[in-house]
Amino acid sequence: MTEGAERGKRDGVGLDAAQVADVLKLADLAAVTDGVAPLSEHVLLHLRYDRAAPEGSRAGRDFIVTADGKIAGYAYLDPPEPQVSGELAVHPDWRRRGIGQGLVRDLAAAANGHTLQLWAHGDLPAAARLASRTGFERFRALWQMRRSLRDELDRPEFPPGSTLRTFTRGQDEEEWLSLNGRAFSKHPEQGAWTRHDLELREREPWFDPAGFFIAVRDGRMAGFHWTKIHQEQGSAEGEVYVVGVDPGEQGSGLGRALTLAGLGYLRHRGLAQAMLYVDEDNVPAIRMYAALGFTRTRTDAMYRRQPNP
Repeated sequence: MTEGAERGKRDGVGLDAAQVADVLKLADLAAVTDGVAPLSEHVLLHLRYDRAAPEGSRAGRDFIVTADGKIAGYAYLDPPEPQVSGELAVHPDWRRRGIGQGLVRDLAAAANGHTLQLWAHGDLPAAARLASRTGFERFRALWQMRRSLRDELDRPEFPPGSTLRTFTRGQDEEEWLSLNGRAFSKHPEQGAWTRHDLELREREPWFDPAGFFIAVRDGRMAGFHWTKIHQEQGSAEGEVYVVGVDPGEQGSGLGRALTLAGLGYLRHRGLAQAMLYVDEDNVPAIRMYAALGFTRTRTDAMYRRQPNP
């Protein structure tokens, strides 16, 4: 830690409104400087909403570094699991002064013997250097893929017996969470969503049930495609936010049909481009998205460090 900077630790519900605002400003400035946002949606939702979470909730922990009375660095740590995940960001004016390494040390200590995993959005060279200096290995990658919506789209062909409707808020949450859990049972983040995770997103300005498609077969949810529209500085972009199908529907073509239905909706809304995220090792999904015209445009990486024996 450099002269003029000091570490300040706060629990996940302990940051006050002014500190949250300063962290969000830091993240915005880092995004402009680096060309990629340093914090995930998960962490941003935590910052915006978990301050008001009840005591005893599973809110994560925040770590801040102050310099000259301002927040110069921020890190987040999820509640302990077999592997503990975190993210961090350093103010562009305070980089290359040991703040990132100090935050990593704090996160490692707070992991309390668990394997520590850290996201590096954009997989920037500076993040790779920090990972190397602090003993982390790269083990997972998340692709961002894009395609134009001005190009022709195939018509979705749903399996016989399937019908399509949109999500009904206040009615579909529990059944959707059950389906999401089955569809992503092996996914470390998506498959662990709770009612709280879903309700936070329902509170977001972008949430629109009209773009949240549900496939139904025999009276039960069989799959879904939840779209998202990003509104930034006068421009808009569509996202294939989450596509999931019941394990029993895999190979039926339902996932492709749902993806096309959502892309058609985004195109109908006048959007020129769509993007999505997919794990690098999810070869079947990548093949499907590539066949639908998506190409890789960015990579996020996750690094991990095993606890000391």
